[in-house]
Amino acid sequence: MQEWIKAIVILPFNVTVTIPILILYFTDFQYKNPALFQAILGLVLLIAGVCLAIWTMVLFHKIGKGTLAPWAATKKLVIEGPFKYVRNPMIIGVLGVLSAEALILNSIIIFYWAVLFFIINCIYFKVFEEKQLERKFGNEYLEYKKNVPMWIPKIKVK
Repeated sequence: MQEWIKAIVILPFNVTVTIPILILYFTDFQYKNPALFQAILGLVLLIAGVCLAIWTMVLFHKIGKGTLAPWAATKKLVIEGPFKYVRNPMIIGVLGVLSAEALILNSIIIFYWAVLFFIINCIYFKVFEEKQLERKFGNEYLEYKKNVPMWIPKIKVK
């Protein structure tokens, strides 16, 4: 359990709380009320993002027998819940939280941080994580990767 908490604090907590606070502090942020629609959309994204991130972390722990962190990675490939539809739902949840913060705080600089975080993750996944998963889980991961998109779920129309 201690490894699980450490992973949460070091990764999503720092990305969604510590870094945005530092960004706002060092950019002399001046709060301006967001428009009502902006605040409501931000609240919806915040709730959805937190729920998605928590759901995926629980799945990493219960099914994968590990954490979201590379240093305490899952022992089993997790392809349940939101992982059936996209390969990186936890990051999508974190991006939802960052987008919510940008909207609620009316902060373009937090939005830029969200975009930078997304770009960093795209590069990290392609250069490092996917190769690690291919080595660790072999054909199981290759089949999963072939059938499940990285970011945008496939919508099946009947």
